[in-house]
Amino acid sequence: MENLERIRIKDIARMAEVSVGTVDRVLHGRHGVSESSRQRVEEILKKLNYRPNVYASALASNKKYSIIYILPEHEEGSYWSYIEKGIRQASESFTDFHLSIHPLYYNPYTPDSFDACIQEVMAQNPDGVIISPTLPEKTFSLVGELNKAETPYVFIDSNLPELKPLAFFGQNSIQSGYFAGSILMLLAHKGNQVVIFRHIYGGKSEQSNQQQFREKGFRDYMSQHHPDYQILELDIDMKLSTEEKYALLDTFFATHPHINRGITFNSQVGIFGEYIENRNIHNFHLLGYDLLERNVKCLKNGSVHFLIAQQPIRLGHDSVEELSRHLIFKKEVRPLNFMPIDLLTADNVDYYPDILGK
Repeated sequence: MENLERIRIKDIARMAEVSVGTVDRVLHGRHGVSESSRQRVEEILKKLNYRPNVYASALASNKKYSIIYILPEHEEGSYWSYIEKGIRQASESFTDFHLSIHPLYYNPYTPDSFDACIQEVMAQNPDGVIISPTLPEKTFSLVGELNKAETPYVFIDSNLPELKPLAFFGQNSIQSGYFAGSILMLLAHKGNQVVIFRHIYGGKSEQSNQQQFREKGFRDYMSQHHPDYQILELDIDMKLSTEEKYALLDTFFATHPHINRGITFNSQVGIFGEYIENRNIHNFHLLGYDLLERNVKCLKNGSVHFLIAQQPIRLGHDSVEELSRHLIFKKEVRPLNFMPIDLLTADNVDYYPDILGK
């Protein structure tokens, strides 16, 4: 028996009585091989338990790979900008393998803008796509086209499992909301009301399906453990000026003077934290999501009591890394990749610099 550690393609060719080129085509799944030759090569490979050096093969290959990622339009310093930072960091690790990565952005308040992304994706014919499916109906349309083209895709941040992506990267949103409810209810022991602060834009709901799942988890917790509590809701239109937003909040707190707990399920908790500071409101306990600088400042000032972090840089990084390994090295990808649910306070937030890439 040949020394397995020293088996070369030409040794396999000799044992199967075929050319080196034939072995190479079988190993890489290419056409141009007769069925009898393929069977002989495969029998030898199985007998030797031969595993080619996939890394070296990919490195030597001239094949180019293209990935497109689709995110909502965003500003620097926002939650999505940190996801994009992780995406770019990961892509740099695969430049030697001829990997290129291209962004597409859509306006989450103008669903038709997603249609332009769909057209651009199909025009570019990428090898893989990373999608933030905050607009489910539009994502269904895109996935239909990707399935026709047999293009693998992964979801980040929020999931639509019925569309069967190659993988999902993000938190378990329902469990995250359930956990948030359990923490919020530890913060005060009087009263029987809690408010959910939501954001709308031009009169339309801004909640993604991820935020909806968080709210479901939160309501599940409240119904199971605090069924006597009244859950209030306050929608704030992001198109309003700061003065107009504050006027709405003034009216709410005047109408509910004894309320002492509030929660928001997106990254805009800093808006409410700043209001609490501005109005010098005491004994109101607020919980929100994401370590944006604005939110962290409120956390340290005491107007936000807890933040649940999603590790957006890691989320973006891992999604690119796993999709790239799948495309280049043919590695299997774990379908569900849940990010940790980190609870941060003013006392421990400085020990998580990696979450914001500091």
